[in-house]
Amino acid sequence: MSFNNIARKVRDTALPHALRVAKLRSCVQLYRPIGFHATLSFLEAKAGLYSRDEASLLRALCVLEASRDAWHVELRAFDETRRLAKGQGARQPRQTERNPYREMWWSGAPLEGALHALSHMRGRHRIPVAADDTVAADLHRCVIACLESGGELTQEEHLLLEECVRRLGNRRSSAAWEDDRMGRLRTLDLLRAARHVEVAAAERVSDA
Repeated sequence: MSFNNIARKVRDTALPHALRVAKLRSCVQLYRPIGFHATLSFLEAKAGLYSRDEASLLRALCVLEASRDAWHVELRAFDETRRLAKGQGARQPRQTERNPYREMWWSGAPLEGALHALSHMRGRHRIPVAADDTVAADLHRCVIACLESGGELTQEEHLLLEECVRRLGNRRSSAAWEDDRMGRLRTLDLLRAARHVEVAAAERVSDA
């Protein structure tokens, strides 16, 4: 079933409230820009306790739809940019080019979404830290700096973040990747956190 069809069921007051909440979660399964659980948490932060309150449920759906609409605008803009670039011989996007097809941010409020996602991940202990993992420790330092400053990083912290992403990328492409399930999940969580820091920091720079 499509996102819009499920959204209509969220708005259907003839259905039990619990079912409509379940349908909202189904919408989030289809569009979860900062991850499933972080997206649900962000909706509650923006709209209120939608699991119990009618008005909050409708507000939550509107917040989600607004972000999804903004994402579709970004997709169209990206497609047009790529069309023009291909006409000039650039067949692949630049590494620094933000790609709304494969990257995560809250369209319409990327800074707020990234900071919420980081806070949510940290609260649920989804940013692993271990004494014997210097990359995780360095990334944790970047996360704390990002949250405390509202996304702003010093030059040193920017460089540290870049190094963390590089080393995590190497870890992800190592020969042992497929044989270490826990290590793989840990690395993916760290990369996800790093991406949220990158988005928040980039938004602060663009706003400056």
